[in-house]
Amino acid sequence: MPNHEQDQIDIVRGVAQGSIGAPMDRVDGRLKVTGAAKYSAEMPADRMAYAVIVQSTVANGTITRLDTAAARSVPGVIEILTHENAPKLPPQKAGPPASRILALLQDNVVRYNGQPIALVVADTFEHATDAAHRVTATYASTKPVTVMKSVAGTAYPPAGGFGRKPDSKKGDVDAGLRQAAVKVEHTYTTPIENHNPMEPHATIAVPDGDKLTVYDATQYVVGDRDTIAKTLGLPPENVRLICYFTGGGFGCKGTVWSHVPLAAMAARALQRPVKLVLTRRQMYGPVGARPQTEQQIALGALKDGTLTAVRHDVLSHTSRFEDFSEPSAMVTRMLYESPNIETKHRLVKLDLGTPTYQRAPGEATGTFALESAMDELAVALHMDPLALRLKNYAEKDPDSGHPFSSKSLRECYRIASERFGWSKRNMTPGAMREGNALIGHGMATATYPTNRSKASAIATATLDANNMVHVLVQSASQDIGTGTYTVMTQIAADALGLPTSDVRFELGDSRMPPSPVSGGSMTAASTGSAVHAACTELRSRAMALRQPNETLVNTLSRQPGRQLSVTVDSAPGSERQNYSMHSFGAVFAEVRVDRDLGEIRVPRIVSAYGAGRILNAKTARSQFIGGVVWGVGMALEEETLVDRKSGRYVNSDLAEYHVPVNADIGTLDVSFVDEVDTIVNPIGVKGIGEIGITGVAAAIANAVYNATGVRVRDLPITLDKVMGPSRGVA
Repeated sequence: MPNHEQDQIDIVRGVAQGSIGAPMDRVDGRLKVTGAAKYSAEMPADRMAYAVIVQSTVANGTITRLDTAAARSVPGVIEILTHENAPKLPPQKAGPPASRILALLQDNVVRYNGQPIALVVADTFEHATDAAHRVTATYASTKPVTVMKSVAGTAYPPAGGFGRKPDSKKGDVDAGLRQAAVKVEHTYTTPIENHNPMEPHATIAVPDGDKLTVYDATQYVVGDRDTIAKTLGLPPENVRLICYFTGGGFGCKGTVWSHVPLAAMAARALQRPVKLVLTRRQMYGPVGARPQTEQQIALGALKDGTLTAVRHDVLSHTSRFEDFSEPSAMVTRMLYESPNIETKHRLVKLDLGTPTYQRAPGEATGTFALESAMDELAVALHMDPLALRLKNYAEKDPDSGHPFSSKSLRECYRIASERFGWSKRNMTPGAMREGNALIGHGMATATYPTNRSKASAIATATLDANNMVHVLVQSASQDIGTGTYTVMTQIAADALGLPTSDVRFELGDSRMPPSPVSGGSMTAASTGSAVHAACTELRSRAMALRQPNETLVNTLSRQPGRQLSVTVDSAPGSERQNYSMHSFGAVFAEVRVDRDLGEIRVPRIVSAYGAGRILNAKTARSQFIGGVVWGVGMALEEETLVDRKSGRYVNSDLAEYHVPVNADIGTLDVSFVDEVDTIVNPIGVKGIGEIGITGVAAAIANAVYNATGVRVRDLPITLDKVMGPSRGVA
């Protein structure tokens, strides 16, 4: 096949002077806005065939008959893979690197509505789509279980969530509640939410004998490669995974789903390239979603606001065949000081596809419940919500007892509250009005843990024919739209002492040194630390090779190939055993609620964050803004609806699944405290991709209460909930 790699590699040369922290323009920006950047579905290949998935129309049972005759009669159809003729694969086992149980046409069992049950491959996408619609299936099925409350009695503790125990206990919560002068105890719910990135999941598999090149829209280049190899029974070195750009992922592209091995299976069976791009409707069900949660919170406090007890019990759903736990109470373990804190996580199994990570998994849903409950406690105490949080400010981690590596939350509270004008807030619901609008002010705390994994990078300095020095830095990371190309260029240039125009950073190829998933806000901390280490070592080695009064040009001219290369592995040490490492922030929101219609508008949100060292002021602000916008959607709009009888998603498109648009977003005022934290990692980065969404839904819900006197505990906050039987201020 043609060599397209160089076309993509050439894009990432730095084009402007810059250093760490500077608001440098994206080095890949021009390619993206002109359409020159090639995403996974756009990579060309000779003799391309096109695959379309056929999905089940029931939520459980078995396939008793699969009729493909009409589909095979469509012109251009090359093959139709089903459980009757698909290549047999090694038995699937959960666990790394294959962290999902996939539907790969190995049996006739249906486990959820929308499960892949056949794969049509044709000469064009149109022919494949036509044929896929003609495949008919007959099932033996039973009534599915799709409602979490109906099986609440079967709840069980998961094995763990994100490496943490599902339950925690400090002190005696019951005794603390008895001691309390004021108590609040309520249930908060969040719905299933889908990711909906602009770029749908897309895979092109290109076979070459017993080798395979896969272009995939992913958040984990190396993990994709390893999972495909394990699933197909191939040596990892026989699979090459390439992803130069990812058009958004938000968690759903962090692991491999069924469509990726299916494309690879078809390509190997036909010995020709196969492209498989999911439709927007197919983005619901087969590729995960944020699970629904039911969270029970009890808080007790003395009259001065001192917390005496905190209890947070979480119930979330998973699939019949695999566990995924939403760790919503993890935030409650560490955010506020109390002598008595208890948390629990429980799961129930439903006849739905397996849920997955979605931006700030656990923290996004958990902060909605906890921060809403804290607001309710403040109301019950007749206390300012910000004062209540400061009263229970944790100077060290209440769960582990470890000191925080750094914590700028007090400063975040101060900056955001002053910029918002919080001191002018009227605590009485409905007291602030403007015409027919009820004005409400609410606030909440934001937080997210600091994560880091092992990563590697290679840095190579080359002297070209014109005696110009260029440095190429590579790591098998991925850019999911957050600016990884840019900030890695800045990190490398800073470590080398060179202008960014002399540095080129490449990613997106599994043949490069390995890097972890772009999830958990860890890319900058992990890959960035490796890039920094490789470039620092390259500079040191070049200095060591220099002869007295010799220039770098002369030093490189004496090296084999006129270049010098260094590969470095970078990994976290024992810091997590001694410190609690988190980012923190404060979110203040204003809402306007129409007194007659209940329509909610959010004219402004002010937020401030302490999130370690800021690598690029411009891309960082964009990340925070994106998170806040998502928080607005979580609060007011996002909800995936499931037909209870069939388990089918009924609003599986962007017409009926509502997300914020420009008209929904008012002024977003974002500030950040540039922390100096040398404990978290060598470059002091904490990660900013997910903290922006946390706390936003609660801040808006609290503002809605302040405006209307109606406490909405079930997301999203829609006008019927504000104008319903519990309507407050008239």
